[in-house]
Amino acid sequence: MLYFDRFDICEAYYLYAHDWHGSQWSKLYEVFGRLHKLKFKPGPLFGYWSLSENGKNIYNGLVERRHMQ
Repeated sequence: MLYFDRFDICEAYYLYAHDWHGSQWSKLYEVFGRLHKLKFKPGPLFGYWSLSENGKNIYNGLVERRHMQ
């Protein structure tokens, strides 16, 4: 079950952009700029395994939508 949590959303989108952006000039790379404006900065041990269950669901949903296009 998904629920609204800004931190989970930021973490999931950051990891998604990290894993799937095409290059510095891709549209998805802009996610890093938006998260930087929010002062979001993940720790050095950040990864899929560190996401909350909600964060994993958000990330997985983003990946599913990407592959359904």
